[in-house]
Amino acid sequence: MTEILVIGYGNTLRSDDGAGQRVAELVAEWEFQNIRSLPVHQLTPELAEPISQAELVIFVDVYPATSEQGLQVYQLCAPHTSPSPHPPHTQLERGRVEQSQRLNIGHTGEPRSLLALSQFVYKNVPPSWWILIPAVNFEFGENFSSQTTQGITDALTQIQQIVVK
Repeated sequence: MTEILVIGYGNTLRSDDGAGQRVAELVAEWEFQNIRSLPVHQLTPELAEPISQAELVIFVDVYPATSEQGLQVYQLCAPHTSPSPHPPHTQLERGRVEQSQRLNIGHTGEPRSLLALSQFVYKNVPPSWWILIPAVNFEFGENFSSQTTQGITDALTQIQQIVVK
């Protein structure tokens, strides 16, 4: 069965910054057998292994936004087109690996670094997406702003659209 991996990350004690983890928790509540959801505080090298084993990966985080900005969605790695019934995982192009800040993982890391690590160590990079939710409040707290609450809803809709494709 195809496994889709959703990795939501951020600090749940910094208000809107925890929205990525909240999306991952909500996706887990869907209880789909082919979707695995990981809410994590930050991206770490240990995530490269489950990434390499997935058929599709969706990263979810927040970005500092103005009141006019909305959800941002980026396709990081497209599926490899192949005539075979089971196309292989994609491989990042050499230039894209180098542009990914050479495996910059952790608090300042980003998904492309983990994809590069997955390619380097496991020789596999699944198709992947990066969903960024608008965030305006990074103060200590556990409540989301109205803009981020709407962004969570939009992110869940976007994930459903990606998964159905």
